[in-house]
Amino acid sequence: MVEEIQMTLEDAIEYVRNEVKVRDLLEISYNRIFAPGEVLGITEEDEETGEGLRVAMQLTGEILNQSIEVDFNEIGEDLIEMRHITDEKELIIELL
Repeated sequence: MVEEIQMTLEDAIEYVRNEVKVRDLLEISYNRIFAPGEVLGITEEDEETGEGLRVAMQLTGEILNQSIEVDFNEIGEDLIEMRHITDEKELIIELL
């Protein structure tokens, strides 16, 4: 079952922090980039360096299949949509 909801950026980051787990699938659309992949790890914010919540992913694209780390502080203003896929559910989060 696919569920669609709308969230602010702060709520979406909080959702990722609390609900996204290692091995879940996460598809992130920001600016002109679509990054689908399996979550490898989540790193909390770092006050000293100013880095935001970071998600490490193994991309599952047909052309690119590499590991990346997405910093939600850096992409926050350009974030359009996220899709969180687990064995039990699929949730589409549209950013307000």
